[in-house]
Amino acid sequence: MPRLDPRLRLVATQVRCRVHADVGSDHGHLLKALLSSGRIERGIAIENKQAPLENSRRTLSRLPVSVRLADGLEGLHDGEADCLSLCGLGGRSIAKILDAFPGRVPDTVIVQPNDRIQDVRRWGLQSGFQLVDERVTSGRRPFCVLRFEKAPSETGHSDSWIDPVYQGIDPNAAILFGPHLIRRWEPEFVRRLTEERDYLLGLHGLGIPARERFEAIAGLLTSREA
Repeated sequence: MPRLDPRLRLVATQVRCRVHADVGSDHGHLLKALLSSGRIERGIAIENKQAPLENSRRTLSRLPVSVRLADGLEGLHDGEADCLSLCGLGGRSIAKILDAFPGRVPDTVIVQPNDRIQDVRRWGLQSGFQLVDERVTSGRRPFCVLRFEKAPSETGHSDSWIDPVYQGIDPNAAILFGPHLIRRWEPEFVRRLTEERDYLLGLHGLGIPARERFEAIAGLLTSREA
């Protein structure tokens, strides 16, 4: 994928559809790469600030992309896109954008949160979207990319519905660290969990969020060692 950093390259591997909308398109390189690689036929770039909007316009000129100045999904019509990406925002902001116009959220949603990834996983559970994949970039600062697919209406709209990938895993740990990542239990994932556990263990007076993370990590590591 040309001109993409590792996190956007990972996002691009999760996209294959006819019309893709990128909210917070910034420089527009993701849509340009998706078009040049044949992963999409048409794009929609949405930005809420004038400077990045102009960046996207320059990058995407003469390409089949509609570049729009709008706040989140205000710039998208119902059923207009098959797939949506939101990258480089906090998890709380991503969930807020998705909740603002639920009828405009397409069946496939790909997100790359910079923090509070648990807020996006909770959005999926509350909105009837299955978490079908999670991948993490390599490097000093890892970024997680998640892909959601709308669950079938007979299951996804039921109050008792739960995403199957969460079944059989401690729910707090799954929300915090990812059910797919826990199931795969790859060495790099385990290393990062262990490092965070040791770091938290050395602190005094943990607040509630830090204590929840510590207890979830300790539970995961203990269960795998048993």
